[in-house]
Amino acid sequence: MSASGGSRAVLAALAANVGIAVIKFVAFLLTGASSMLAEAVHSLADSGNQGLLLVGGRRSRRSATPEHPFGFGRDRYVYGFLVALVLFTVGGLFALYEGIEKIRHPHSLDSPAIAIGVLVAALALESWSFRTAIGEARHLKGDAGWVQFIRRAKVPELPVVLLEDFAALIGLTLALLGVGLSTLLHQPVWDGIGTVCIGLLLVAVAVVLIVETKSLLLGEAASPAAVARIEQALIGPGVDRVIHQRTLHLGPDEVLLAAKLAMTPKSTLAEIAEAIDAAEARVRAVEPTTRVIYLEPDIDRAADRPENGVAS
Repeated sequence: MSASGGSRAVLAALAANVGIAVIKFVAFLLTGASSMLAEAVHSLADSGNQGLLLVGGRRSRRSATPEHPFGFGRDRYVYGFLVALVLFTVGGLFALYEGIEKIRHPHSLDSPAIAIGVLVAALALESWSFRTAIGEARHLKGDAGWVQFIRRAKVPELPVVLLEDFAALIGLTLALLGVGLSTLLHQPVWDGIGTVCIGLLLVAVAVVLIVETKSLLLGEAASPAAVARIEQALIGPGVDRVIHQRTLHLGPDEVLLAAKLAMTPKSTLAEIAEAIDAAEARVRAVEPTTRVIYLEPDIDRAADRPENGVAS
């Protein structure tokens, strides 16, 4: 996985969630709290999700083949999409089912103090994982806001871990409220209500991830800032202007560029070839992720210019 930060965030989340899942399952067996079971399944699903992200990162590094000449960078998007589906089904729908059952058939909690202690410990571990993910994401998001980063990030691992950890922290708070209210008011139905809220939260987060990773799978262009830098870099000796260009992320760290360039009139074939080679070098210097470049030379016809209203 390229951005080592993404890998570190995934490993931190995996370590936290495995430990949390174990203590939550033990606490559920001791207390019978449905919100505790929902949170345990949530942590188990998150652990599996982090495993999927690591597998996707490893598979994406396979060398290109004649059947897949552009490599396997999009495997990271495929596994990110699978993570969203797992979170929706195993996490969200299971919690909704368990919560509704608890509301329909409420029963008192055994040893609620154990449940509360476990939830507090889980909050501490999830906070550590969330803090790690935030620290690694800051290197990529720049001046963008967090919502903007989630929507525009080309690296799927960090948005997934950030949203999972954020949902986990809110879910743990809801579970604490459910267990606490059930104990204080002697009304176990609150445990079921808390579980339903956890399920709705996980479904909402999963839908966001599904929408964003689906967009990446369909193929997204480079960021507007990157596109502007590429266009500026293409223009130079022998290249008068960019008639049009298209970019496509073949993976988080690999961009394909196709562009038609208006060359200086009366250039010789050798001069055109030299100008194109120089343009490629300039693009790779300003955007190293632009690894696959196809440039088509064309004649600089004044009538083709956009200001004259003629499309190229």
